[in-house]
Amino acid sequence: MVNVIKANGEKEAFSEDKLKESIKRAGIPSNLQQEVIAHVKLKLYEDIPTSEVYKHITEFLGKEPHLKSRYSLKQAIMDLGPTGYPFEDYVAEILKAKGYVTQVRSILTGKCVNHEIDVIAEKENLEKLLIEAKFHNTSGIRTDVHVSLYTKARFDDLKDKYKFDKAYLFTNTKITSDALSYALCTNMGIVSWSYPQNESLRDLIEKFKLYPITIIDSLSQTQKQTLLENHIVLVRDICKNKESLDILGLHPDKKNQIHKEAELICKT
Repeated sequence: MVNVIKANGEKEAFSEDKLKESIKRAGIPSNLQQEVIAHVKLKLYEDIPTSEVYKHITEFLGKEPHLKSRYSLKQAIMDLGPTGYPFEDYVAEILKAKGYVTQVRSILTGKCVNHEIDVIAEKENLEKLLIEAKFHNTSGIRTDVHVSLYTKARFDDLKDKYKFDKAYLFTNTKITSDALSYALCTNMGIVSWSYPQNESLRDLIEKFKLYPITIIDSLSQTQKQTLLENHIVLVRDICKNKESLDILGLHPDKKNQIHKEAELICKT
């Protein structure tokens, strides 16, 4: 069996089971799953980058844009950049789905200094959370321990005055073992791309169907940025309100094409 090179430079054996699982959880119909796997296996060679494996999968799914989009979820989250602001809005939407009332980008005065807090999430009479939303727009980068350290420091400087119960770190990538160890040691919550099990960022997106607008293949990069700048971050917002696309000044046919793709993603 050939080896693949991961985004962080590590080498590992190609796993058909892992490929099948990633295709399955993306909602690819069962009748297509084996066809995708067969297509990828024909393209394999020793030390193939995982980015190229991904390219071959999306290439095969290209004839069904909504399926290609669903498989491109991780890249779509990275496309929320280049700034971290859309990711902060996105994290706020996830927390709203979990029943919290949220605020983004609040300036708070602590005992020592002022802090800009990415997201504040509160459930009345239950808990109030301070959220650090750490965004990366390049694969292979991990959120390291210094992010856990400064998130805890902000929490300590603000918790008494603003009655915060817990600090959380949300990130769209994986985290280092030191970052996780420090967070667990200090009772900080962590939500990364693949942690914790069943409540990771990927799990929450799929559970609540909170697909980002960057997943829509028929939108150009410029159009995606325009929507994000206007705080339209979820595909379901377009499904519920087709007029949200009006700020793009689209021809009716193009508007219908985008809305149709959005509806297919919402229904998958």
